[in-house]
This record gives sequence, structure tokens and C-alpha cells, in this order.
Amino acid sequence: MTSASPVPAGAAPLDLKPLELKRISAISLDLDDTLWPIWPTIERAEAVLHQWLLREAPKTATLLMTPGILRELREATAKERSDLAHDLSALRRESIRTALTRAGEDPALAEPAFDAFFAERQRVTLYDDALPALKWLSERYPLVAISNGNADIHKTGVGRWFRTAFNARAFGSGKPHAPIFRAAAASVGLLPKDVLHVGDDAELDVVGALNAGMQAAWLVRDERPWVHGARPQLIVPNLHALCIALDG
Repeated sequence: MTSASPVPAGAAPLDLKPLELKRISAISLDLDDTLWPIWPTIERAEAVLHQWLLREAPKTATLLMTPGILRELREATAKERSDLAHDLSALRRESIRTALTRAGEDPALAEPAFDAFFAERQRVTLYDDALPALKWLSERYPLVAISNGNADIHKTGVGRWFRTAFNARAFGSGKPHAPIFRAAAASVGLLPKDVLHVGDDAELDVVGALNAGMQAAWLVRDERPWVHGARPQLIVPNLHALCIALDG
């Protein structure tokens, strides 16, 4: 059993399943909050969007400064466009379009407004352990990215380490559903049982990967309890610890 577990103080360590190192022939990795923190990235992108709207659609910029309005627009868009649940880019674009319409400005501005947001969204700040880990892992395993977000591995600067990449928008469905995990394994010529998936989200990454037949490593950079039934084979506090566990 291998665990570098950041369980809350006073909590009993989880009884993890044994990690079968010899079975691992590839690794799939989540992106947001695994290789970089997502919320600082989104905050910067939203600031860029706001500056764009101030120049091109000032009424909409003013509207979006109303407390709670952005969340209201997002929730309304998600409800009205449930067909876009897997496509965060489309949901963001439609939210902007709704705001423009409500403010009485040209809804066609949603496209260039989203482009401004999206370009900044790709400007991520990697965790300190990300690049050394990607280099180490890619020298030993084919790597596949699996994300529900809309980061582009090449625009974010990590594409050279990955063989392939899957996101929910392009694939048509996302984690925790099994098809995207199975497709990721197949893209490097493997079955899910031969792949270790690594991610920060207990349900989307760990439970999803386990249900698809993969082994799973839960990356927990803070202290959070495990509240699910199925358990990962490995818990690590960072990507450096992941590499150490795999080197054993």
C-alpha cells in the first residue's frame, strides 16, 4: 500500500487499495487544479473580459458589476442550455451573449468578448512541481490529458509532454462518465486497467476513473476528507510525491 495522505488532523488514514505499479503502462492527468490553480486563472481572464467590455460594450460591463448578476446569468444559461453542460466555452459565450442582450447591446459582440476571455484563460501559472513531474513522468509513460475544462494543452505550454488530450467539449461528454476515460486509454493503445489517472477532484477524477476500470491517484494539495465509497489506490499531496510513489 502506498500513501502520502494529507488526511485531516486526527482522522484515521484511509484503507487504500494496493497500487499495482507493474500494471501501469500510461498515465492520464487532469489539468485544472492539478497542473495549475484554476481560480486565479479565471479571475485574471474575467478581469480581461471586463476591460474589453468597458471599451466595447460599457452598458454590459456596468450590468456585470451588479452583485450576483454574473452568477444569475450563468445559472440561467446552464438551465436554459442544458445541452451545453459539457461545454464550458459555449456556456461562457452564451452567458456573455445573455448579458449583452439584457443590457441592450449587440449580442454579436459575445464572440470577440469570449475570445478576449479565452486567450487570457490559457495564461496559466503552473504549480512549482508541475514541469519537473511532467518531464519525469513523460520519460517513463505516455501521458494523456483528460479535462472537463477548456484549457488547451499547447496554449498553456504543457503540450509537449502529452501524447494526446481529451476535453469534454470536443469529446461530447466529460468526467466522471466512463467513455472519456476509455477513449483516453485507447488513444495510447491500452485498456483502462493499464492506466493510472491522476486528478484533484474526488468524484470527477477518482470515482470516475475507478468506475471506468482505471487505477486512480487523488492529488490533494490541501486537507479534505474522503467521503466516497470507492477509494483510490494512491493519495499524494503534490506531483513530486506522485513521482516518488511511482519510482518505488
